[in-house]
Amino acid sequence: MFKKILIANRGEIACRVIKTARRMGIKTVAVYSDADADALHVEMADEAVHIGPAPAAQSYLIIERIVEACKQTGAEAVHPGYGFLSERAAFPEALAAAGIAFIGPKPHAIRAMGDKIESKKLAKAANVSTVPGYLGEILDTDQAKKIAAEIGYPVMIKASAGGGGKGMRVAHDDASLIEGFSSARNEARASFGDDRVFIEKFALEPRHIEIQVLADSHGNAVYLFERECSIQRRHQKVVEEAPSPFLDPATRKAMGEQAVALAKAVDYESAGTVEFIVDKDKNFYFLEMNTRLQVEHPVTELITGIDLVEQMIRVAAGEKLSFGQDDLKINGWAVESRIYAEDPFRSFLPSTGRLVRYRPPAEGDDGHGMLRNDTGVYEGAEISIYYDPMIAKLCAHAQTREAAIDLSVRALDEFEIDGIQHNVPFLAALLDHPRFRRGTITTGFIAEEFPDGFHGAQLAEPAYHSLVALAAFLKVHEVARAQTISGQLAGRGRRVANEYVVFDGTRSLNVAIRQSATAFDVVVDGHVVAIAAPGFEPGRRLFKGLINGKPFSARLRRVGSAWQLTHRGATFKFKVRAPRAAALAAFMPVKAPPDTSKYLLCPMPGLVVSINVEVGQEIKAGETLAIVEAMKMENVLKAERDGVISIINAKAGDSLAVDAVILEFA
Repeated sequence: MFKKILIANRGEIACRVIKTARRMGIKTVAVYSDADADALHVEMADEAVHIGPAPAAQSYLIIERIVEACKQTGAEAVHPGYGFLSERAAFPEALAAAGIAFIGPKPHAIRAMGDKIESKKLAKAANVSTVPGYLGEILDTDQAKKIAAEIGYPVMIKASAGGGGKGMRVAHDDASLIEGFSSARNEARASFGDDRVFIEKFALEPRHIEIQVLADSHGNAVYLFERECSIQRRHQKVVEEAPSPFLDPATRKAMGEQAVALAKAVDYESAGTVEFIVDKDKNFYFLEMNTRLQVEHPVTELITGIDLVEQMIRVAAGEKLSFGQDDLKINGWAVESRIYAEDPFRSFLPSTGRLVRYRPPAEGDDGHGMLRNDTGVYEGAEISIYYDPMIAKLCAHAQTREAAIDLSVRALDEFEIDGIQHNVPFLAALLDHPRFRRGTITTGFIAEEFPDGFHGAQLAEPAYHSLVALAAFLKVHEVARAQTISGQLAGRGRRVANEYVVFDGTRSLNVAIRQSATAFDVVVDGHVVAIAAPGFEPGRRLFKGLINGKPFSARLRRVGSAWQLTHRGATFKFKVRAPRAAALAAFMPVKAPPDTSKYLLCPMPGLVVSINVEVGQEIKAGETLAIVEAMKMENVLKAERDGVISIINAKAGDSLAVDAVILEFA
């Protein structure tokens, strides 16, 4: 077994690998760029080596610097994580030339499966079902239009060297094909250094289900069942679960056996994932094989009890798999929620900055199930513009799917993040959505259920009444604490009232307080809401207690004179006033927000790729005005209405802050 390994990655996956290596008694070496000098993976590793400036192309993607770091520290092997160099055959070749082991498959397997065009040809030869499409390289838009016409819209444009949702576009007509073809090639070039794309049929009502495989160098290969990865936005996975709520044992077995057959066809070693599209009739088609550890690997680990990182290390060290297919069983259900630094209320635009507050829920078994939080950040860390915006992966494991979802939602309600925008409310709303709970999901779920974007979840009346009652509970505790302040004038001190008016900005509800030494009840709209929270103190940012006898969690924040409460993806700002104060507040003027309709504002910190208009140009609604790149993704900014360009304040290559004015309309 290796005595020391280097992790050629950063963030949560580097921390994840370090944890397993530490448990195995293996010393670890981290590498870091200028932007990651204070990163968590650097602190966790036994040693750390600086490899260059912040941009990945000048640090994490330079093979020679990784090899030199191995030589400098005496690392015997390298785990690549995912992304960066993990699927570049030249990387293990360079390591082998230096006498360093690669914790992953051999170069020929990476090369065979890493090219999405060639992998489909190999899959066909191995009798694996494939999606109809054009498997050759496409040179220009004219050729692309011809191919799309032959296949039939809608079609998927995909980067040949792609992964992680980069370089992918769906086209429904010639216009969207031309725009998508250009954007996909640009993203592919920026992310992978390879702008080749291909086109295949985009299946309607599809599910994205993948099979985890594991193979050693002695001819043994197994599949560790499936992961349901259909919940996606812009082809980026958001929520994954294992097993799939859709597959039956026969389909699971058939998919698993095809995945193993493909792995054996390329003499695969290590952990890998074979991805399939599955239609409503359970017909499945090969998409691609990822020759690396997947982001969502924890859900497979939770239902099988197999540490995939450990198995990768053991296989790389020449060991045989210690189990066969018949030894593997599915235990319970696991759900993973990807927590990103993005603003779901502003079209999921990336958010950067410092994590002023980062308090994840406690990991471990709470009696209802197991919580696991894979992360690469800490309170005070900075979310950079240079890398993927992932903050953490929150995983819940329980004996049933319903219990795993319930545990996930409660944990999301308890996840505290401040300083940057994040998608925790969206994840909570998504997991609590009736359709998701039914398991009737497809890759179009988010687009279909949130067609106008995310504006907060809609709560049923009982849950809303609980939040109203909680706001009154907070008010009473705040006033009770204020009563203890010294120096108050006699007869003028604060007092707890028996009645309040709770206003959420649009709706007012009268509430009555019934408080005793043993109970705190709030009557809301004729309904009694019983709150039990022993030991609760004013100033806390999280409420965990019982409401009407059931566990209830909500995040709390003081915003001016209001209480902002977030529960299950819904956020309300409640003002709690005495009846007389509420009556007077109705006469207060409302300040209108500033009019920004004459400006195109930069929606996130990013780099201007292009300005697509000129001063004096007449533009129509829907026309592309500019393209801004942030966190390796291109964002096309389009006109929301007709107009004329009067001033352009930015040019290609400019680095802009959020809300910077890009151009103005006459």
